[in-house]
Formats: sequence, structure tokens, C-alpha cells
Amino acid sequence: MGCTHPTLMQHVDVKVHEGVGTILIGRRERRGAIDPVLIEDLDTALGDLHLENRVRAVVIAGAGDYFSSGWDTDMVRRIAAVEPPDDAAQWMRIWQRWVELLEAVLRFPKPVIAAVDGPAIGAGLALACAADVVVASDSAAFAAPATRMGLVGGVTATLMAFRVGAAGAARWCLTGEPFDARSAAAMGLCDPPVPSDQIWVAGQTIGRSIAESTPESVALTKRAINEVVAEDLYAHLHSAAASAATLAVTDAGRERLG
Repeated sequence: MGCTHPTLMQHVDVKVHEGVGTILIGRRERRGAIDPVLIEDLDTALGDLHLENRVRAVVIAGAGDYFSSGWDTDMVRRIAAVEPPDDAAQWMRIWQRWVELLEAVLRFPKPVIAAVDGPAIGAGLALACAADVVVASDSAAFAAPATRMGLVGGVTATLMAFRVGAAGAARWCLTGEPFDARSAAAMGLCDPPVPSDQIWVAGQTIGRSIAESTPESVALTKRAINEVVAEDLYAHLHSAAASAATLAVTDAGRERLG
């Protein structure tokens, strides 16, 4: 797959091959769960690939059986055990950094492809939706289960509405029901699914196809697509993050998270 990028990161591995950079989400033992360290690692990886002139497109994939299982449950329990108002401050910091990372993906000048093989749950689904293109395997599964936990999944819902429209976002984010890759493809979230052993090829093929165009034309086209709704989108993401952090520190939220 090419040489490993030299920057040291704890939870991601970055490789470059034929003009395509790949960010592999590690933490296999935690099913690719998202915590503050992973957020910073993803941000660092994007920054490195931004500066890498030979990289024309970026693929984000899970290194294990999951794309990402969403928020790290151990992290959630630790914060839930913190006394107010320190718990509120921690949640606000984490949600703020999370939205900043998602904005970085949306604003990234090079196209980002999410290669989903296995579940992409909650915040993991949000990360996939922030990508410009999603390719999925037959083993891919998606869910936005926040409402079933009595919590707010507004960031994921906002990005789903951006990608597939309000009807699709409402159907899956309000019910919290899981949906498979074929359902995701039917609503336009991803391409028709491929076998798991072809997910790497599918992501790389799209990346190489994009790399055939000039970087300037691709970057400006991506900007034109995203900036159609950009200001409203970013405002809604920050508002949704604030709502999620606020609910998490109510008595009911602490009970559900603890």
C-alpha cells in the first residue's frame, strides 16, 4: 500500500499509494470508537495529507471489523461520573473539537472518501456523512441510535440531511433503527455495496479517478458543492453539538450515560 507516513499518531495509520492517501482508524479492541485522542489524530492526519503534494484524494477506513462504533463508552462513563460543572465543561470541549474535525473534513480541499466495511454507528456515521463520497461493503451497517438512548443525535442528523435530504435523515435518526448498505445506497448515501474484500479497491478506484483531474478544479468544485449550504450547515452543526452537550449533563442524561 505504499510507505507509511512518518507522523506518529496513536490511533490512526496513514499511508499513501498512487496519489491516494488512506487514513486507517485503529482501536480495533474498541471497535474504532471515537475519543479525544482519535479526534486529534484524525485532525493531524488530515493536516499531513493536506501538505502532501502527491496526495490528490483521501480515503478514511476502519482498520478492523468496524468503520467506527461511535463515541467510546468508557470515555462516556468517565465523564458521566464527573461532578458538575466539570462534566459540562468536558462535554462542551469534546463536542466542539468533534464539530471542528467534521468541518475540517467538509472544508478539506481534496476529496474525502469514506470506505465503510462493517458498522458506522452514531458519530461514526457522522464521520462517513462528512466525507464527499461513501463506498460501502455488503458488511456495512449504519445507525443513528441517539434518540433510543434519550440523547440528541443532531450532528449526525444534520450531516445526513445534508447528504440525503430531510426525509431520509428523519426516517433513520428519529427511529434510531439500523439500516444496511443497500438501504443506504437506495437513499443516495453511498454507491451500491461491494464485497468486503473489494472495499479497498472501490475506495482507491474512486480516489484515482478523482486524481486524474487537476487539483484546482477538484478543490473548487468541492467548495462549490459544500458552500451551497455551508454557512447554514456549519451553524446547525455547532448548535446541534451544544444541544447534545447540554442534554448529556441533565439529570436524565447523566442517568442514561452513567
